[in-house]
Formats: sequence, structure tokens, C-alpha cells
Amino acid sequence: MNTRRALLVDAFTTEPLAGNAAGVVPDADGLSVEQMQAVARELSVSETAFLHPSASADRRIRYFTPTQEVDLCGHATVAAHAHLFEEGVLDAGVHTLETNVGDLDVEVTEDGVVWMTQSQPTVRPVDVDYDRASDALGVPVDSLRAVADDLPAAVASTGLPFLVLGVDFLEAMGGATPDTSAVAALADEYDATGVYLFTFDTLAAESTVHARMFAPGAGVPEDPVTGTASGACGAYLRHVGAFDALPEEMQFEQGAFVDRPGRVRVRVGDAVRVGGRAVTAFDGSLVVPDIEDDEILEA
Repeated sequence: MNTRRALLVDAFTTEPLAGNAAGVVPDADGLSVEQMQAVARELSVSETAFLHPSASADRRIRYFTPTQEVDLCGHATVAAHAHLFEEGVLDAGVHTLETNVGDLDVEVTEDGVVWMTQSQPTVRPVDVDYDRASDALGVPVDSLRAVADDLPAAVASTGLPFLVLGVDFLEAMGGATPDTSAVAALADEYDATGVYLFTFDTLAAESTVHARMFAPGAGVPEDPVTGTASGACGAYLRHVGAFDALPEEMQFEQGAFVDRPGRVRVRVGDAVRVGGRAVTAFDGSLVVPDIEDDEILEA
């Protein structure tokens, strides 16, 4: 057994215990997949980032939910780099990051804002049974159909695919009562990591959209604030021509309905970038046991 430093860093906020908490293990060199999965399960936040040496970039990162590895995670990337910047491990500037979807650029500004360049976006329109989506999400079907002509359903990705659905009013978003099994099946049918709901009816006047994201199939019943999905939605909004002129920067608010409010900054140009701040809420150490293959029981 060995001991590793482990942190909980709240991303897309400047207030502790708000935004989206990410686990960060700043030195994961030598940990096996089984050990990283066990640590992520123990920290029990939506994603935990494990930092490793890299041959192709400044560092390698792997992301685990409590149940599985995922290829990309915006809020855990922001959390990890905000921690490294705070510790003086890296300076302001552009840094490269090796992920499962390729090497990406991460910029840290002098005042501590972390900007993550995401993978090239794809937007794939899909035919959705809105009655089924309504039943799965607990959102009135009329609230989905009301915007479907202008904001058609699509699977958007900037590294992770999300089923993107527009909703007419914030009240309908707040009243969502998702059936986790049905949501997981809905996302799986479209090869999506989760379902991302958004509306232009926002809490803050300066916000572009309000969003909620459900990914129970990946072990995340509801993600408080989702960087990668925000970037994917930004690409989607450009694709469907949601604005006469796409704003240079959009602000995505999320998390209010789970008491973890946060805000993601999104820029969609030649590349899609998501940005935000982060604050450390917990800093400690974790004992990582040796894990033998024969100790893992298969269901």
C-alpha cells in the first residue's frame, strides 16, 4: 500500500462547496487502472483526474467516474490546472495535455482562469421520440416540442458526445424528475455519454443559457456543472444558427437546482474553448491498497 495526495477542487466557481467538485491526484505515476478506479470510487465525485508523466505533452491526464474511465472531462481539467497553478507547479501560459482523445492545449491566465481547448466539434442531428424523452427526463413534452423546430435534437461532441435537447422555460428545467434507468437507455441509444438540457431562460441576465446534464450510465446521475458538455452545446448553437451573430463568449450557468451553482465560459471559433476558475475545498492524503486481479469479482 502507498499514500498519495488527493484533493477535492471545485471548478467553475470561486466559492468552495459550489460549482462542480473534481477529485485531483497530482501524482498518479505507477497507479494501476484498478487503483485509480478504486480512488475515484472512494472520492465519490463525478470525475477524478489522475496526472501522470507524458512523452508527448507536458503531462498526461486520465479521468474516472466512480464506475468507469471517461475520455475527457472539462471541469476536472480546469480543477487540476487551477491546483497546479496555485501550487506554482506551472506558470501562466499555454500547456499541453495528453488525453485519451489526443493532446490538447490548456491556457492558464495570469489571474488564474483556466481555458481548455477541446477536440474538433461534431454535431449530428437525430430523430428523438419526445414523448419518450419527456417520460425519461420528467420534463413536460410540450416544453421540448416548443423549441424543437428551431433547436432540433442532436448529438454534439468536442471529445465526449452528449444528446442535446432544448427546453422552453427555466421552470420546466427546474421541475425535471429524471428516471435514471430511462435516461441511461436514452443516452445509450444515441451513443451519448449523457443528456444535456438547456434553455435561454436564465437566472442571471448575463448568462447565455441555463443547463442541466444527466449521465447515469456513466455513474453520474446529475453533473452540477459540465465543461465538456458546455463546449459541445456551444458548437451545437453555432451549428443550428441559434444567433444572428454568435457571441464572442457565451456564459453557461448550471448547478442551481442541485445547490452547486457555477458558470462556464465558452468560446466557439476556429476551436472550441471552455474556461473558468476553481478553488480547493479539501487537501489530504489517501492510502491506496495493492489490488490483485483475483480480488476483483465480476458480476
